[in-house]
Amino acid sequence: MTTEVTNPVAKLAGLVGHTTTQGIPTLYTPRQGEITAGLFFRVGRADETLATAGITHLVEHLALHRLGLSDLHYNGATANAYTLFHVTGSEDEVVAYLNSVCAALRDLPLDRLETEKEILRTEAAGRGGGPNHQMPLWRYGAQGYGLSSYSELGTWRLTPDEVRHWAQTRFTRDNAVLWITSDSVPEGLDLTLPAGTRIPAPAASNALPVTPAYIHGDDGHVVFNAVLRRSTAGAVFADVLGRALFQDLRQEGGYSYSAEADYTPRDADFATLTAYADALPKKQDAVVGGFVDVLARLRAGRIEQAELDSARTKALKMYDTPELAAVSLPSYALSLLLGHPILSPDEHRAELRALTVEDLREVAREMWSTGLLQVPGRGADWAGFFLAPQYSTHALTGTRHRSLEDEHVTLTIGAEGVSLTTPRGPVTVRYDACAAMTARPDGARTLTGYDGFSVTIEPTLYKSVTPERIAAVDAAVPPAAVVRMPQRDPSRIPRPEAPTPAPRSQGKAHWGWTLALWLVGSVAAVWGLLSVLVTLDEAGAANPDSAAIIGLWVMELPCLFLTWRLYRRRRRG
Repeated sequence: MTTEVTNPVAKLAGLVGHTTTQGIPTLYTPRQGEITAGLFFRVGRADETLATAGITHLVEHLALHRLGLSDLHYNGATANAYTLFHVTGSEDEVVAYLNSVCAALRDLPLDRLETEKEILRTEAAGRGGGPNHQMPLWRYGAQGYGLSSYSELGTWRLTPDEVRHWAQTRFTRDNAVLWITSDSVPEGLDLTLPAGTRIPAPAASNALPVTPAYIHGDDGHVVFNAVLRRSTAGAVFADVLGRALFQDLRQEGGYSYSAEADYTPRDADFATLTAYADALPKKQDAVVGGFVDVLARLRAGRIEQAELDSARTKALKMYDTPELAAVSLPSYALSLLLGHPILSPDEHRAELRALTVEDLREVAREMWSTGLLQVPGRGADWAGFFLAPQYSTHALTGTRHRSLEDEHVTLTIGAEGVSLTTPRGPVTVRYDACAAMTARPDGARTLTGYDGFSVTIEPTLYKSVTPERIAAVDAAVPPAAVVRMPQRDPSRIPRPEAPTPAPRSQGKAHWGWTLALWLVGSVAAVWGLLSVLVTLDEAGAANPDSAAIIGLWVMELPCLFLTWRLYRRRRRG
């Protein structure tokens, strides 16, 4: 059943139809060929906690399980701020897919929960991190949008009741938007879902006290990101930045193969600008220097009118796309879901044509003020970037446990939290700010704070970490943050590295060679002195005995050679 309503996409009248389908806002417009449909929900990884990370992904997998193997082109995707179920096929196939997804969301096949957890862990193991993987962690910490840097810890601890509750409260008709490339909403849809509320995207946390900041990353990759207000100017600026990097680093410098920039909406009001360049190890310094030069040029306002014109022309060409309304349907639906204002094609064209170089300069200044740069090798202090915090501001008090591997490292377990004191600085996690604590049956614990700092307690690596001390930590950490992990293979439990024992005969052999060197060296020195005296004496005589002088020095040479060989042997052993 559908009901016509007035909604924020009314300005798209004539291009996109809008209605509700069993309480779900629905956008539709026709396209040639098969139908494509997508069902958005405003829930994603940023809504989870570190301890429950993966719960949204689990719901997505469970909702698609009953579809099994099929020639139908369908899938699901879990992003930071949304979950999407999409399909392409005939009208009957699209209806059957959407009905199946909603039926599964109403009654998840939780008998599959443990299997799907294992599948997600396997998927994560093969996925890899990518060059941009650690940027969210450093910018946001171990919460919200920073969780995309972490593994899905929830796949180890989530219960059927927790997963069911998440589906019932987040995957609701009031927290969804449907889009379909059709001239009307197909008959036969049954999208019955529980009532709920539209949940706004979570507010962003901040783990960077000062920006622009930099961090050290893997060799071969230079990455920069910034948080910008969502705007047409921001999207055009990203294209200008990408072109500038490509021209300077690839076309002119020949330092990089890939040099590009991307603009991605984060929530209703902000977007993430990400720039990237690769580099061979011997070219890394040149790439970092060239990369920073591009950022500095744009930040200083040195943006040419031709750069704006090129990027604007590219953006305007989008409106020459056949069936533009159908192509734009997913972005319209996502803006409606997030609460971002929707621009009609005419409004967007007008904004593009009104852009000035000064608008891009303002975006460049905003980019610099929120920037985070990841560089290989050397730092970026010289370019005006501040090193992101590597250590906590203070250490806690409590019982001290000396490291069995490094006498300069101490673990402190206190009433408020745990600290690891190192020569460079402390790392502290407070119990009341603990995003998650993994717990192993052998006593190992890893506590991660909301700020992203982690402390690992390995009882085998610290003096006097008793079961009573571990129990005190367990009692202090909030239960909702605890993730019980499986038993490790004994060979994987770390042990302190014992010093390599010296060979038993090393000391005696050393003194033996020293004695031999001293004896032979003494003979060589005495014989050499005698040779010098005889040479001087004979040099003053009327008829010097040359044969005697030569004989003395010839006898000295073996002594010198043997002394040198003994010296080399003593140094080796």
